Amino acid sequence: MDDAIEMRGLSKRYLIGHLRRERYQSLRDVVAHRVRALLERARHPLSPNRENVNLEEFWALEGIDLNIRQGERVAIIGRNGAGKSTLLKLLSRVTEPSAGSFSISGRVASLLEVGTGFHPELTGRENIFLNGAILGMKRAEITRKFDDIVAFAEVERFLDTPVKRYSSGMYVRLAFAVGASMEPDVLIVDEVLAVGDEGFTHKCLDKFAEFKRSNKTILLVTHSLNLVERFCDAAVWLDNGQKEAEGDPKRVVGAYLTKVEEGEEALLAATTARAVESASRPQGQVAQDGQDGQDQPTEHPADPTSNMFQATEGRWGSREVEITDVAFLDAAGQPSFVFHSGDAMSIRVKVHAAQPTEDFVFGMGLFNADGVCCYGTNTYLEEMTPQRLAGDAEATFAIDSLELVEGTYKLDIAVHKIDGFPYDYHRLLYT
Repeated sequence: MDDAIEMRGLSKRYLIGHLRRERYQSLRDVVAHRVRALLERARHPLSPNRENVNLEEFWALEGIDLNIRQGERVAIIGRNGAGKSTLLKLLSRVTEPSAGSFSISGRVASLLEVGTGFHPELTGRENIFLNGAILGMKRAEITRKFDDIVAFAEVERFLDTPVKRYSSGMYVRLAFAVGASMEPDVLIVDEVLAVGDEGFTHKCLDKFAEFKRSNKTILLVTHSLNLVERFCDAAVWLDNGQKEAEGDPKRVVGAYLTKVEEGEEALLAATTARAVESASRPQGQVAQDGQDGQDQPTEHPADPTSNMFQATEGRWGSREVEITDVAFLDAAGQPSFVFHSGDAMSIRVKVHAAQPTEDFVFGMGLFNADGVCCYGTNTYLEEMTPQRLAGDAEATFAIDSLELVEGTYKLDIAVHKIDGFPYDYHRLLYT
């Protein structure tokens, strides 16, 4: 099968400007500097004004080698800023590559940013002809397909309204309808499905399927990973302007999600560590002369139970029994912050009791991002009655299957007396 798109070392470089911070100058220095700048400007009137700007080289795309076969549906995935849209702009000839080359066989239609190729002051009717002409369609061809374009876009009522009054969804429907009507050999699409409603998405997928049957090539940028796995023949993962992986959609999406989870893991770990450190520092304490405030008990309210259900992050309690460590463990017993629905998870709490006690309860509460308590329990409610706590000890709350929907959650962890008096209460510190 022939290649529809071939890329060799495709790269795009930008120069990013940063304003320089100027040191203090006298009036004489400022005047002399401006005179020199004006003289230089007079000698080179077309040169950019960069007297206060540092230019930094940034490679939005670097060394991309890729072959896409005729009739393939290929998705480009990656985080924001990875170079996906830059790649499509190069292939659509919106901008020129800084290095490398590419070739495309056949007629190309590009649907990039919302409203690209539209004039906001013109009506929908006028923009159909304008956009069609930009895409290389003859006026007779546009006229012949006009009714089909309008019907697909569902903008009949607003056809003679300036498109500046259109919603983003109407923009995309009209742009997609024009682009699809030209029957291209290669269709390049940038996140068009993210703006449309459910019905429009189905119409787009039906049109893509029609292109597939006609052996047309589709190159699609999308964040909808389910769509990539279900619809595409291949996927390409870009990261920091470079190609990380290509091939089977499930394999590439899986590798991408693993990298995303590693980033989330590090972020959640850092977020939790900062929250615990901040809550463990006594209020008003400032580190001075090398003293960071460690090993000093946190001040707690005169009535410690008064803050028991306060919906703010913090830590309080008498510290007669102190929580020394909290860890989330996966099925293999390894620390983790990212779990999938259905996974096993354990919460391990380590404590230190300065004096032996027989009055103690371990508790936990699980809250979603809206602050709603999804679940909570403690050893007293579960009728677990260990006899004595002295020195170092630990308790583990084990979950065989984590039946939670996708999202971010926070935990309360506490050790307290049976009557609720807190020894050490950690409120929403663990993410």
